[in-house]
Amino acid sequence: MTDAHANEECELMILSESPFDTPQPHKALQDPEGLSAMGGDLSTPRLIHLYQHGFFPWYSEPDPILWWHPEHRCVLLPNHFHLSKSLKKALKKSDMQFSINQAFHQVISHCSDLRARNEGTWISDDIKQAYSRLHTLGFAHSIEVWQEEQLVGGFYGVAMGQVFFGESMFSLQPNASKMALKVFCDKANEFNIALIDCQVESEHLVSLGANLCPRDQFISQLQNLIPTPITNPKLINFSKNTLKHPIYV
Repeated sequence: MTDAHANEECELMILSESPFDTPQPHKALQDPEGLSAMGGDLSTPRLIHLYQHGFFPWYSEPDPILWWHPEHRCVLLPNHFHLSKSLKKALKKSDMQFSINQAFHQVISHCSDLRARNEGTWISDDIKQAYSRLHTLGFAHSIEVWQEEQLVGGFYGVAMGQVFFGESMFSLQPNASKMALKVFCDKANEFNIALIDCQVESEHLVSLGANLCPRDQFISQLQNLIPTPITNPKLINFSKNTLKHPIYV
């Protein structure tokens, strides 16, 4: 199937001071693939607006903020999570527990440190502050995995409507981030989460059940699942429980 907009001229939009500037996804550059806009800021209104329309920031300081909307989006339907034999075995032996929103700042800091060691971090202080503001307002969330009282894995992202936009994950113990994603998928129906956006394809994500979704289809899904940019009340209510919970196979 070909993209109906494939012949449109590519255009890199320079964002103005208005937080409601909206690039046209089908005019995203082919090289680098998916780059749609640059500039603007990480203000809460802009982040909420652009996430609702499928854009995400990804850049390294001191470069300007870059906004992306790939032609093919890596997504995970929660009921398509793949539980491998090795992960199932690890879960049976594990005494790890999970929580939600009990250590948001620790999770984003661990993700930043991991990226810095492996590839040069894009999770800058500005990113941390921006997503911390989203967290305070109920849009950004963390899923944590604990071994006794030690945080050993997890991920964070933005929840809006019935979509969770995953940003970054980390593991300090084998399989910890996989366990975090597994338990989140298990509880997705309870949280009214119908789609997890994984942004960019990787072998790791594909092994967990993610696949590529054409841009047109992804945009259509967002329109249906996020008719208005609202928080996820079920996820927020669950996180008010400060207890740590077992992770079942």
